[in-house]
Amino acid sequence: MKNFNIKAVLFLNYFVFAILLNSVGTVILQVQQNFGISKSSASILEGFKDLPIAICSFILASFLPKIGIKNSMLAGLFLVSCMCFVMPFADDFWFFKLLFAIVGISFALIKISVFTSIGLVTDTDKEHSSFMGFLEGFFMIGVLAGNVLFSLFIDDHNPKSTQWLNVYWVLGAVSALSFLFLFFSKLNETEARSEKTDWLGDLKNSISLFSYKKVLFFLLCAFLFVLVEQSFQTWTPTFYKEILKLPTSMSIQAGAVLAGAFALGRFLSGFFSKKFSWIYVVSFCVIGFAISIVLVLPLTHNVQIDEGTGWFNAPLVVYLFPLMGGLLAPIYPSINSVILASIPKYLHSAMSGLIVVFSAIGGTIGSMITGFVFQEFSRQQAFYLSLIPLSLLIISAIFMNKLKINPKK
Repeated sequence: MKNFNIKAVLFLNYFVFAILLNSVGTVILQVQQNFGISKSSASILEGFKDLPIAICSFILASFLPKIGIKNSMLAGLFLVSCMCFVMPFADDFWFFKLLFAIVGISFALIKISVFTSIGLVTDTDKEHSSFMGFLEGFFMIGVLAGNVLFSLFIDDHNPKSTQWLNVYWVLGAVSALSFLFLFFSKLNETEARSEKTDWLGDLKNSISLFSYKKVLFFLLCAFLFVLVEQSFQTWTPTFYKEILKLPTSMSIQAGAVLAGAFALGRFLSGFFSKKFSWIYVVSFCVIGFAISIVLVLPLTHNVQIDEGTGWFNAPLVVYLFPLMGGLLAPIYPSINSVILASIPKYLHSAMSGLIVVFSAIGGTIGSMITGFVFQEFSRQQAFYLSLIPLSLLIISAIFMNKLKINPKK
């Protein structure tokens, strides 16, 4: 397979950060129990993760090709490896703020680099879309693995136990391994650079993206999607623990089931993108997810969970709620691939930066809104509110589909 080694490295890098980024839901649940942190205070961890992603992406997006795509990924992996080896000694809430700040900075480096690299290792628009779908699907495999991994270190009989922090020894080792694999891999970065421009010219190229209406509608789509996705993913463990009254380890495993549904949905998007127009895929998924919210959430009221309840004897809604993620999953890779395939490769880094920035802002706002609603109102209302951004998302996608980009040479 052409470019097999570097493609494998991109998958591994995404796998590592899938675990670290999406552990925020588990960590939010655990710091509430370990350190007595309120829900609204714990939700700030999403901001410590997403705001550094947004800020660093905005600063680095234009200049990353000249810094070096491979060098940027190596720097990100080095930073998180070091922080993971510190976390087993964490004894205060600020450690977790620092952890997610570093994870956010590092992910900004990784995601822009990975998105830029896709255009370098694929030859056609369909191949780009398919690879994007499979890559995002593998990201969700990482989320699934992370939820399972964290649940293995949870002590259900002692909520105050901090033994779960030993999971970071494993994550540090995996990050270091990914660093080594990347270090010995080769990536031709020539096409990602615009040799005709200097640093100022690269910045002007990035700013020029805002002059295209299709880009603006795409950024709105990315913002709205991640607002829904992150609120759904981040607060699933807490929802299972406090609403469905499941054990902590099982609540975290529910996050793994959700991740599995996301992975399946994104792998399928890799196939569907070859057969159907992206707008049909996105429309079907948005409408299907909205309908599932209306049908499934009422089933979570007055659920009876016995002490001996497990995955083999749980009520139906325990399975249905995370499976909804399968409908949400194909949207993100579909819209990302469409916009990246619409512009020249030397602008992919700048566009990837904008994707990360608006995704990070959406994720932070979504999690904080959900955390506030969880604390102040009935827990189901937090997820019913997602119907509003879902409606705006499908409208924005329709406008985006009608617009074209004709880049200036």
